[in-house]
Amino acid sequence: MEIIIALCLGITLSAACGFRVFVPPLVMSLATIYGHIPLSSGFEWLGTTEAAIALAIATTLEISAYYIPFVDNLLDAVQIPLAVGIGTVITAATLGHTDPVLQWTLAAIAGGGTAGIMGTLASFTRLASTGVTGGLGNFIVATIEAVGSILLSLLGIAFPLWTALIVLGLLIFAITKIVSNPPPIFRRKKLEG
Repeated sequence: MEIIIALCLGITLSAACGFRVFVPPLVMSLATIYGHIPLSSGFEWLGTTEAAIALAIATTLEISAYYIPFVDNLLDAVQIPLAVGIGTVITAATLGHTDPVLQWTLAAIAGGGTAGIMGTLASFTRLASTGVTGGLGNFIVATIEAVGSILLSLLGIAFPLWTALIVLGLLIFAITKIVSNPPPIFRRKKLEG
């Protein structure tokens, strides 16, 4: 049961990485410092004051940058691969005393995959908002993403099993939206003639 709870925690924090990359590691760092969650061997650095300060600075810069029109769209190009990487590391950090092969396999598939899907959904939403409002409505999207990342991170620490069910619902929604309405570069063109 312990590995299931740890995996649920990793998945919820990874999903939050899809919205804001540095919020979940900051919440995880603070939760570790205050003794709410244990970390896997080799990830003790995440529970240090220095890591928390660095992550707080990175979080502030990231959240602020998403309020600058068109810069937010540029950040999405970097954010998705970074979210996958950090989602993988966060999930690995929660999986305690498991076999390293199992730990990193679950981390890459569950954590990285979840972060990538949620990041893609957030990117498509921002792209649609930019198209409809010329970038003027993106501050609403940025606020929803920041609040969502903070809430998912806090709920994941407090209630990992229940929050994992919320994330499962978000993943189903995201996959449905991404598959049913892909961006124009992925749509097939009709051949004329």
